[in-house]
Amino acid sequence: MKLGGIANILAREIEKRTGFETRAVILGHIQRGGSPSAFDRVLATRYGLGAIDMVHRGEFGCMAALRSNKIVSITLSEAISSNRVVDDEMIQIVDGLFEKAADKQLV
Repeated sequence: MKLGGIANILAREIEKRTGFETRAVILGHIQRGGSPSAFDRVLATRYGLGAIDMVHRGEFGCMAALRSNKIVSITLSEAISSNRVVDDEMIQIVDGLFEKAADKQLV
């Protein structure tokens, strides 16, 4: 059974009922943030190699994680024990960037 395609069916139905042009968007690279960069591709390979190393070491119930640009083994319970948060300093930096961008648009 192949699932999918409902977006196009809904778009046609909405257009038929409302008279408004309607388009469906199929999320793929858009949802994931764009096409993978060279860093993304190398990182994926590093994760795979890390997982293979963990199997050879008998580290089951663990996952490969990136810490300080190194692939390490962490337990699944450690991985889900807390939510990761963005630190306040980074939030302030980003807020400042958006404020500057908004100021430029008003000028």
